[in-house]
Amino acid sequence: MSDPVHDTISLEVHYFAAATEAAGRAQERIEVPSGTTLAALREQLAGRGLAMAKVIAVSSYLVNSLSTPADSLTALADGDRIDVLPPFAGG
Repeated sequence: MSDPVHDTISLEVHYFAAATEAAGRAQERIEVPSGTTLAALREQLAGRGLAMAKVIAVSSYLVNSLSTPADSLTALADGDRIDVLPPFAGG
């Protein structure tokens, strides 16, 4: 029998620039199934609407301050911080 307490993990997601606007907030805590990967989290976030899907598709990601490929299949851990970094205009 599975332990329901350990069936989900809590992630801290921080949005920057256009991602903040698309998400409607600068950060949030998200409960996801244990074993969720960054690729799966991106898919979940992109499902929130067209603006979010566009930002998620072009963003870079940091997991616990480490650059991580958007299609990473490594399972995220409880308490991980994910930064969603859309392309920034520079000058």
